[in-house]
Amino acid sequence: MIGDGWDGEPSTRPHSGTGADPAPRRRVAVVTGSRSEFGLLAPVMHAVAAEPGLELLVVAAGEHLIQPALTFRDVRARFEVADSVPMQRAGRNSRIDAAEATGTGVARFARSFQGSRPDWVVVLGDRIEAFAAAAAASIAGIAVAHIHGGDRAEGIADEALRHAITKLAHLHLPATPASRERIVRMGEPERFVHAVGSPAIDGLEAIQALSPTALAEVCGEPEPPEVVVLMHPAGRHSELEESVASSVLEAVRPTRVLALHPNHDPGRDGVLKALREGEGRAHVVPHLPREVFVGLLKSVADRGGLLVGNSSAGLIEAAALRLPAVDIGPRQRGRETPPNVVHADSETPEAISRAINRARALDRAKLTHPYGDGRAGARIARLLAVHDPRDPTMLRKRCAY
Repeated sequence: MIGDGWDGEPSTRPHSGTGADPAPRRRVAVVTGSRSEFGLLAPVMHAVAAEPGLELLVVAAGEHLIQPALTFRDVRARFEVADSVPMQRAGRNSRIDAAEATGTGVARFARSFQGSRPDWVVVLGDRIEAFAAAAAASIAGIAVAHIHGGDRAEGIADEALRHAITKLAHLHLPATPASRERIVRMGEPERFVHAVGSPAIDGLEAIQALSPTALAEVCGEPEPPEVVVLMHPAGRHSELEESVASSVLEAVRPTRVLALHPNHDPGRDGVLKALREGEGRAHVVPHLPREVFVGLLKSVADRGGLLVGNSSAGLIEAAALRLPAVDIGPRQRGRETPPNVVHADSETPEAISRAINRARALDRAKLTHPYGDGRAGARIARLLAVHDPRDPTMLRKRCAY
């Protein structure tokens, strides 16, 4: 066991009805749809590629393909992309647009899987790209493995989508023992639910803090930032998202601030408008590759800084890096909260400022996290090799109680 409630390394014996050895070179389609989950999936992709009995197929979808497609370049620079699945359209960010994009995704994933014939389809989290891929695969009779299931987070439609993916999936790879227990209570058979840790923790130690020169290049000025702002929309109308983002920028004055562009979710235009109008209060960067982003967080942590916003990075990566984070609004409500996180009481500048002061007062030496030991990717790859994706007792879904 790896601590209380953690799964150890899986047995080498396959979980199949026949007791046969795992089939050679099982084809594993790992679906990535956004910059945020690509950073988490990259260690899984590397581990799948290194596992002798598996063949990696990377499918880039959704947000990666929205022009100017900067994040697709990140995927292609690190992995051979077996297929791409366009879903969203640039400039169309409403919830109705997201619903239409999901339908497009289900159809396009079905065609993709018909051509590549994967044995496993691997998805992570709760985004519409993951839901569309899981729906297409599950309906088509292809085994689905779901990473980071069982978490709670309101997001936009995240809570519903994540648990819906759980019911579509066959192999469950939650990040924490608490999430594992939640999946089991949803009626999923325990033998197919493995607490593996979060792949977001994998490889963090190997990434170096940004050097002063690199910091100056990223920030556009010689002095490093004291605060990183990463504020995503929470699915509300653009005017409200703009107001909240403006409140965040007001609260972090007069510190040196670097702000990143939000996800392509409903309400994005409002956040972007606030960032454009607040250019004098923050240096704004559209996108940073994962290694640069983590290196930036390490540099900010070393200098006693903060992460402010509503990204899951504040609750996962920042927790592992002992970087205090201020969480704002409903997007992460319900998620397991490590002690590095301080929730703002409301979305006003005054409440955010109070939360920032509480975060600065945290004893960083005592900060811990529940997300495992940094070996989630290898653990996931081994489970994909051990479990038989054609096991009828796994593929024929049935509530366990």
